[in-house]
Amino acid sequence: MTARFDGGSVQAGAPPAAEEIEAEAEAAEAPEARRVTLDDVLAEPAAPAEPAAAPLPARQAQLLGAAMRTARVASVIGRTAQILVRGAEGPVAAEIAPEVDPEVIADAHARGDAVLVEICEGALPLIVGALTTQRPKALHFKADTITVEGAQELLLRSGRGAIRIREDGDIEVVGSRISAASRGLFRIVGRLLRLN
Repeated sequence: MTARFDGGSVQAGAPPAAEEIEAEAEAAEAPEARRVTLDDVLAEPAAPAEPAAAPLPARQAQLLGAAMRTARVASVIGRTAQILVRGAEGPVAAEIAPEVDPEVIADAHARGDAVLVEICEGALPLIVGALTTQRPKALHFKADTITVEGAQELLLRSGRGAIRIREDGDIEVVGSRISAASRGLFRIVGRLLRLN
């Protein structure tokens, strides 16, 4: 019994020819054609890959490698200080940044506050600021001019005494006992003076 296949005859039950075996092996080895799905058709096109960033110049890489740390001040002399950094044995020499007033660092030392230090390889640590780490028990302001301004009201109060200054010019002084003294002329001027 014979069967027709693509114009050729094949004996029923006969072993396959060597050519047919090779064709089947090639078909098995060939990768299957990828089937296109609806998701593939509707998918957004892939964004082009961003170009790789150019390597930084050595100086820029060094600057970006700088680290910020906190430290305690052991002593201050002029624009240099000895600081205590966690992980380091003993005090470490540091410089105070040109824009930082050494008195600010001295005050931080006196209060026991931390300072902010910039550490860069190949240079002394640089103190760039002081950190307030606790509520102060006392405040000391020292400057050529100090201005305290309140848009609507200014109140200075301690215990049972107070001075209140309002925006309309009304000034109120309250206390258990008020004393005023002058080494020179003491002048009280007003359109109306009322005592008791």
